[in-house]
Amino acid sequence: MAKLKTGRHTGALKAQRQAEKRNSQNKGLMKKVRVTTKKVLAAVKAESATVAEDLKLAASSIDKAAKKKTIHWKTAARKKSRLAKAVNKGAEAPAKKAAAKAK
Repeated sequence: MAKLKTGRHTGALKAQRQAEKRNSQNKGLMKKVRVTTKKVLAAVKAESATVAEDLKLAASSIDKAAKKKTIHWKTAARKKSRLAKAVNKGAEAPAKKAAAKAK
């Protein structure tokens, strides 16, 4: 990094530092969103008992990303809705299997 004395590009250098910092923070938030989302979908597929807890964590991480403007709030709402829909669909599947066996 260049020396910070009074010069022409001090504002540009500061903007670059800020952009790098924000980029790093946004990457961390989005990584958490992706990991928690995958965890929920894997739990649904495996019909795990921890689906509700995983969904709660995923919704929380999505909300945090939206709060910090990393993702748009409507994108966050759509992601949460689709996750909840997947969880509900996964919860219905064992009930349908049991009903089919009962017949």
